Amino acid sequence: MKILVTAFDPFGGESINPALEAVKLMKDTIEGAEIVKLEIPTVFRKSIDKTREAIEKENPDVVLCVGQAGGRFEVTPERVAINVDDARIPDNENNQPIDVPIYEDGEPAYFSTLPVKAMVEAIRSEGLPSSLSNSAGTFVCNHIMYGVLYTIDKMGKDIRAGFVHVPFIPQQVARRPAPAPSMSMEDIARALEAAVSAIVKNEEDIVAVGGKID
Repeated sequence: MKILVTAFDPFGGESINPALEAVKLMKDTIEGAEIVKLEIPTVFRKSIDKTREAIEKENPDVVLCVGQAGGRFEVTPERVAINVDDARIPDNENNQPIDVPIYEDGEPAYFSTLPVKAMVEAIRSEGLPSSLSNSAGTFVCNHIMYGVLYTIDKMGKDIRAGFVHVPFIPQQVARRPAPAPSMSMEDIARALEAAVSAIVKNEEDIVAVGGKID
């Protein structure tokens, strides 16, 4: 099995992106699966284009995209991506689309084809906080998740794909007002490795409570 793991470069005025640094720390082989790591730009459309090129080159069995979600306390696999770009801040090339469809011919939403609940349980089994998220936002993280699932659908490939958000690391929150959740880089990498392990072991997702009231 080959798993393509993507992560964004720093954005929003940050000098570091914990998603990218944690992906760099991940093992190159997990549960027998080859891990191919790819840095992608925090830029609308270009992020999808670069990932599509890697999919065509590597022909992976799985694509796992990873991004930063400052303010979250947990590592959060995403359940769904929606067909809209609505950027609160500009991307790294100063693009700021507002209420724009990602693809005019795309579905209103694409659901992750990864075993997201099994991923949550695997991360928790490592003693790390995790929960299922029902919103990937409307910035480049949602954009890449939607774009990858759209691309796989249009290519007709049998590739599973999805997205995981990770918290800030401590150095990013040192001067932020409380509450300012963070997680160490090493723990984020360990959580991602646990998530990949769950992907390898689970073709189908487990049955577990993952819903939220809010």
